[in-house]
Amino acid sequence: MQVVSTAQATDSGWTWAQTAALIVPCIALFGAILTYALNQRAVRREHRAKTFAEALTAVEEYLEMPYRIRRRPESSAAVRQQLTDEVSSLLARMAFHQAWLQIEATAVAGPYATLVTTARAEAGAQMSLAWQQAPITTDTGMNLGTPYPRDRSNVARATCIEVMRRHL
Repeated sequence: MQVVSTAQATDSGWTWAQTAALIVPCIALFGAILTYALNQRAVRREHRAKTFAEALTAVEEYLEMPYRIRRRPESSAAVRQQLTDEVSSLLARMAFHQAWLQIEATAVAGPYATLVTTARAEAGAQMSLAWQQAPITTDTGMNLGTPYPRDRSNVARATCIEVMRRHL
C-alpha cells in the first residue's frame, strides 16, 4: 500500500476539503435515512398499540353490558332496542378486530379470539340474567353491590395483553 503525502494529493487535484465535502453529505444522508426509518417504526408501533387498545376496549364495553342492561332506565321497547343494538355493534366491533388481528398480527389473533369467546360466555349469561330482572328505579339501587364475576375474562385479558406487549 502506498502512502500519499499531502503534496501528492494536492498535485493530483484532490484535497482533504473535497474529501470532507463528499463525506459530510453522505453522513447527513445516512442520518436522515436512519431517523426516517426509526420514526416510521415508532409510528407503526404506536398505530399497532392504539389498535390493540381499541380491540381491548370493545371487549371491555361488552363485559359492561350486563350492568347497562341491569341499570336500564325503564322497560320499554325503545330502551330494549337501543341496548340490543349496542350489543350487536359491540359484537361487530369485536369481529372486526379479530379479523384485523388475523391479518396484521397473527401472534395476537389467537389470544384475542380466546378473550372474545370467554367474554361472550361470561357476559352473555350475565346479560340474560340482567334482562330477567326488573329495571332499577332508585338511586340506591344503582349500586348493585356485587360485581358480575369476570375471573375467566380477566385471565384471558391478561394473557392477551402479554402477547400484545411482546408483539409491539
